[in-house]
Amino acid sequence: MPQPHSAAPAPGPQIQARSTDHFRPAERASVWRDWVWQQFDGLQSDLYGDTEFDGHLHTGQAGALRLTRLEANRHRVIRTMDMVRGSEEAYLKIVAPLRGRASVEQGGRQAWVSPGSWTVYDTTTSYLVANPERVEHLVVMIPRAELAGQGLRLENVMARPVNGNSGIGRIALGTMRSTLEELPHMSADAARGAGELVTQLVRLSLVELAGQHTPLTQREAFKDRIRQHVALHLRDPALSVDQIATALNCSKRHLYNAFADEPHTLASYIQHLRLDACLRELQQVGPGARAITDIALHWGFNNPSHFSRVFRERTGQSPSEFRLARLN
Repeated sequence: MPQPHSAAPAPGPQIQARSTDHFRPAERASVWRDWVWQQFDGLQSDLYGDTEFDGHLHTGQAGALRLTRLEANRHRVIRTMDMVRGSEEAYLKIVAPLRGRASVEQGGRQAWVSPGSWTVYDTTTSYLVANPERVEHLVVMIPRAELAGQGLRLENVMARPVNGNSGIGRIALGTMRSTLEELPHMSADAARGAGELVTQLVRLSLVELAGQHTPLTQREAFKDRIRQHVALHLRDPALSVDQIATALNCSKRHLYNAFADEPHTLASYIQHLRLDACLRELQQVGPGARAITDIALHWGFNNPSHFSRVFRERTGQSPSEFRLARLN
């Protein structure tokens, strides 16, 4: 008697691999910008003015989740509100460094993460992710609707570091990593289940993060107040440590202590943000481009020679050289 045929398992997810190695060096930066725009639903990429670049993307789908292993030279990505309005889908995005470090800025808050930690940010509002050195990251995109609601206020946990070395944060990080690694060996149903598990573990991690009330998170809350004040007054040339202390009714020592574990002092943090803003504007070329001096004054630099000096220290080029390179 013939035996019934069992249904063939659904084909498993495929990993899409992209590498700039297949392009001429002069083409790689442009190719990378196009890939980042396509892969992450509209992102502007900046290479710190570097002329040499190489990058690699390995991407797979686990149900509704999109997982990417990204390896690249130093670069930044920015999402403006115009880009947000042009996007049809809303995601929460996770960056978990495997090598190197990243800074995520959103809503006046900044989180630095390195191997063993991760952070989440929201694609429905503007953000900036800086990778100041060569990096290898795990990037996970979860539909926002999967995590919104159920008493979790997402705005309170965006751009905050999650400890991936212990507790539920470690389990979530390990599951994200292993899911991407094993995707080629999973059926479509298994991949969907793995994606649902990752989503649940991320939710538990964020719930725990939102409920923490420790001296560390109190300091983070104070740093958030400082960053919000800086973001609101960044264009004001009078913005300084003294001015912030007066506005927040605290001592300068309190401000210095809040930033003691950051890679920048408060003063250099302000300068860093101003330079970032100037770098973005200097990439705009053509008849409507604003003059270099106007850009510097607009972002709080009231001394053009000081602006040129710190700009060169940051990029290795003068502002005019940087802009000229964008034209070539």
